Formats: sequence, C-alpha cells, structure tokens
Amino acid sequence: MSSHIDATPPLGVGILGAGPVTQAIHLPSLARLGDILTVRHIMDVDPAVAESVAARVGAAHSTTIEALLGDPAVDVVAICSPHQFHAEQVIAACRAGKKAVLCEKPFALNAEEAARISAVSRETGVPIIVGAMHTFDPGWLAASGNWGDLPEKAHTVRSSIVLPPNARFEDFATEIITRPAGGTPDYTDFEVIKGALQGGVMGLAIHDLPLIRRFTPDFKDIEVLEARHVRPFGYVISLRTPSRSIELRAAMNTTWKPQWSFEAISDDTGLRIDFTPSYVQAGSAVATFTRGTHTTVHGPFEHNGYEGEWRELAALATGTKQPPAAQTLIDDLTFALDITDATVANVEAQQAARHGAIEGARA
Repeated sequence: MSSHIDATPPLGVGILGAGPVTQAIHLPSLARLGDILTVRHIMDVDPAVAESVAARVGAAHSTTIEALLGDPAVDVVAICSPHQFHAEQVIAACRAGKKAVLCEKPFALNAEEAARISAVSRETGVPIIVGAMHTFDPGWLAASGNWGDLPEKAHTVRSSIVLPPNARFEDFATEIITRPAGGTPDYTDFEVIKGALQGGVMGLAIHDLPLIRRFTPDFKDIEVLEARHVRPFGYVISLRTPSRSIELRAAMNTTWKPQWSFEAISDDTGLRIDFTPSYVQAGSAVATFTRGTHTTVHGPFEHNGYEGEWRELAALATGTKQPPAAQTLIDDLTFALDITDATVANVEAQQAARHGAIEGARA
C-alpha cells in the first residue's frame, strides 16, 4: 500500500544534532520513507560531523540552529541535540513557522519549560511530538485497540529491559562518526549513583513511561518501595500507587541477548509486548494477550516505532491527523520527573540510613 500523503511532494526534514541516534536510527528510518519525507539539512556543532553526515543523504549542512531554521527547504524539524537545549530549540522551531516538530525525549527538563513549550505550540499552531518511540509502534497501537478494560483493571505493570552497550547496536546499524568519550565511573561516589539513576529513568525508562502511565490512573500518587542502581548501567525500581504495582528493571551487559518487554496484568487478562531493540531495524513489537487458556498475538508488523513517529510527524505536518493534547505531553514528562525525584529521594534515604548505622557503630 502506498504511503503517499495526498500525493504531495516529500516534506523537507531538518535535523538538529547529528550524533549516534541521528546516524543509526533516524537516517535509516527516513531512507524508507522517501516518498513522504526527505532530509534537506543537517546541523551539528562539529562542522566535520555535520558535513560528513549530510553527505550521506545529499543534504545541506551547518553548525547553527539559525541556519537550519532559516532554510526554506526545511518543513519539519527533528531535535536530536543534548537535553538541555531541547526546550529553547523546540520553541525556536515553532516560532520559525515550521510545519511540525519532533523532539527527542525528554522535550523539557522541568514542568515550567514544558508549560512554555505548550504555550508556544498553541500560539503558533505548530504541532509537537516527543520521540518516545514505543507509543508509535504498530505493536503497541494494535494492543491499544484490543485491550478492552485492561487499563482500568490492571493491578501490575512492568517494564523490563536487557541491552548490550549501545555501541554494539550502533556499529551494526552504521559507521558512527564520533562517539562521546567513555570512562570508568566512581561507584563509591553517591553523586555518580544518583546521576546514573536519573539518567536511567530519563534516558531509558522514559521510553516506556507513557505506556505505564496509560495503565496508571492514579499516577500522581507514587510511592517508591525499592530503588537500586545496577552496574554498569541499569536500575531496579519498585513503585506503588493506591491501585497499582509498577516494576521498572533495566540491565546492560555484554551478551548478545537483548530483551525489551512491557507487561500489564489484571485478574483475568495478561498483556505482554515484546519490542525490538532500539538500534536494530527489525520491524515492530509483538503484542500477546492471554485470557484464561486463550492467547491472541498481534504482529509483527512491517515497521517499528521510529518509522511510526516519522509517519505521525508527516501526517501532522500535512494536517491529515490532529496533534496530541499538549497536556498529555506535560503529564508524561511530569510522570517521568516525579518517578526520577522519588527514586533519588529513596536512594538518598538509604544512603543516610547506612551512614547513620556506621556512625552508630563507631559511637
């Protein structure tokens, strides 16, 4: 089936930030959508990276946001820069009159930034979507069309992630030009542990938190039962709301056995969604419902969530779909920030209790 949108010419894409996500995920996704989207401009603060990545797709390149936003060939903008620049760049893209904006997660660092973005989007009429790719995955969408009252009745929700280091996936996907320098963290430093947990929730768990929030009607009343950092990069976080148990688990190891799953369980229904790894262009998630002895499987479908979010952006830019409510994006971000803050507070309390026990033993 053709993916032409009203037989219009392809929309011109401008990408702010040409790091591994752009190179290994977005460019391959866009290469499969050439009839509706085409890359016109690549911006990166490193001129050699900008030029080299742009050459792969025959696009213009620059080192400033002003040059990209001023390019009339750019209809839609993808913001793939470091987190701290997201809010100002989303706002600038809206004010530049672009047709739609895709911002990598998180689209803001706090509720105040999110509210500003929402106001500017509303004022300018420019739709914004956030790149939590699983919400655009056909496997998730198929599940949402078939789960009935499971979101209201679920008592347990889980996100479980096992991945090799990103570089393994990136190298399979493309030849990455420049990669952030690594190092050996000092795990005796509590600030390192705190930063790792914050990064785990806001960088990894955040992909599934909009899914979890869909099954958590009382998401504003969260209690952390357990929070633990898993070396070298991972976490075990157990949460409770008045009506739900939520488990967030992630581990990064050197084995080639990735797994990324989401589960929602009620007294009579179980849903499990198995997602494909982020950097592997391997089609959609598969959703499996278990009701008593009956099992129903949806998927796999032809494309994954990354391609899905680009399809969504094109539909928003051409007006064939309505944008998500701004409050939904704000609530997703607030949910993630609340879990991050509660997790860090729990670990700080554990640290203080251990310190108190040590001091008591010395006394």
